[in-house]
Amino acid sequence: MQRNASEDAYRIAAGYVRVSTAGQSQSGAGLTDQRRVIREECDRRGWTLATIYSDNGASGGSIDGRPALQEALDALRTGRASVLVTAKLDRLSRSVLDFASLMARAEREGWAIVVLDVSVDTSTASGEMLAHVVASFAQFERRLVSDRTKRALAVKRAEGVQLGRPRTIPDDVRSRITAMRSDGLTLKAIADALNADEIPRGQNGTRWWPSTVQYVLEAAS
Repeated sequence: MQRNASEDAYRIAAGYVRVSTAGQSQSGAGLTDQRRVIREECDRRGWTLATIYSDNGASGGSIDGRPALQEALDALRTGRASVLVTAKLDRLSRSVLDFASLMARAEREGWAIVVLDVSVDTSTASGEMLAHVVASFAQFERRLVSDRTKRALAVKRAEGVQLGRPRTIPDDVRSRITAMRSDGLTLKAIADALNADEIPRGQNGTRWWPSTVQYVLEAAS
């Protein structure tokens, strides 16, 4: 059963801090201030701060590859904490898509996200509304990326650029397959003939099958 994110009496916070460079990690620059802001906010709200998870020298480009953040998310998923608190949005995520994914996960698993510098607080009604707005922008971003990719591929095709994996089957083998098919041989018979003559199927030398013969014929048509 999901926890009620509006019940502050049951709030246990997991803090999250991050610095991206090795120099900052060694000096502690930025981490001290992030921790201070998180502690002050938890004290103000009367929340118990269970742990502050810290990724030192980790990029904010993606939520993947950050072990401390994954530990925090596991604590939230298993109920050891019920709100993720971070001082700055760019410490948590620099991607709208990743942030929207985190908010969707929080809603699904029954915990909240509080980002102090942009006043994101999904434990409140206005915070939930903001979460939906961000998710809408994320969906819009996905559509833009998809549309740009499709347009770029269309331009490449118009320029005669061959897309997909490069052909690795020699032209003489393709010609032989086409000729055998014209002579009325079945796909299986063609595959058997190529295997019998030990004709390699591309650079990896794998075995011929009727389906791969069909692929060659379709590509040649």
